[in-house]
Amino acid sequence: MSEPETRSGTEPDTPREPAADTATRVFVDHRDLLFSVVYNVLGSVADAEDVLQETWLSWAARTGRSPAADIAHPRAYLVRVAVNHALARQAGAARRRETYIGQWLPEPLVTAGSRAGGSDAALGTPGAADDASDAAERALRTESVSMALLVVLETLTPLERAVFVLHEVFGYAHTEIAGILDRTPSAVRQLAHRAREHVDARRPRFRTRPRVRRQVTERFVAAALGGDVGTLMEILAPDVAMWSDGGGRVRSAPRPIHGRERVAGMVAALAARPREGLDIRYRSVNGDASVVIYENGAPYGVMVMDLTPEGDQVSGVYLVINPDKLSDVRRSEGD
Repeated sequence: MSEPETRSGTEPDTPREPAADTATRVFVDHRDLLFSVVYNVLGSVADAEDVLQETWLSWAARTGRSPAADIAHPRAYLVRVAVNHALARQAGAARRRETYIGQWLPEPLVTAGSRAGGSDAALGTPGAADDASDAAERALRTESVSMALLVVLETLTPLERAVFVLHEVFGYAHTEIAGILDRTPSAVRQLAHRAREHVDARRPRFRTRPRVRRQVTERFVAAALGGDVGTLMEILAPDVAMWSDGGGRVRSAPRPIHGRERVAGMVAALAARPREGLDIRYRSVNGDASVVIYENGAPYGVMVMDLTPEGDQVSGVYLVINPDKLSDVRRSEGD
């Protein structure tokens, strides 16, 4: 039998990957990045998953007309498609929030394992761990997707938020964002400036050390469960605020609670309610050490604390107890 023909005369041709398999592989390779971008634009795990499905359908249709290999920059193409699908979904999301019962908070994202808030894959910055400056940048970007900042991002326009996420969180240049959003670089720079000013006015840039955040969180939980209102008063900043999201399915405060005394009283009252099979676990949620509360083995709620710039007091408490927003918690526990 004769030897197969080769290009060099020494090795056989490598079988070509089928076009459909190439398209699938390219999409899967970028899925974590796309999820991270869309989640930070929308603040909802469920909506982000829906947008990824829409993005896949668009990608499959595009690669069905011509091979994925013909697309010079598949990452840029996929990010553009995903961001524009997310922006198209924003109008419907805004209408749903107008009729939402009580306070609306972003859906908690358990940032552990493959979707860690500080992972290079999630941020789209390969090799960021090579030196100390890149490590510091990665830490800043982890803070940029915290629960507290996601709440602030809700006050931006959809375009401002998309520009902020792409530029501040993922490091895209204004010229790249212009191509994604079909805007001029000048318009993108103006959007970026307005968004940055808006965010800085409501949330100064700082990064609490993870160990300090974990210590304050554990102390807060111990005081709450022990009914130690005095210690709670020490931990809470004078102007602390508490937000709770039950979505009309679980009883929660209809409006934010402001002030140390009122927040301490609310936390103590919540902790004093009898619960069967209560279990407290510490997890990384949106990049921060947080508390996941379980009842009889099922997630009941997620509590995230925001600290003062000094890191010694709690300035904000975010409590998500709407069962519809705990899907990522249930999924992470099942991994």
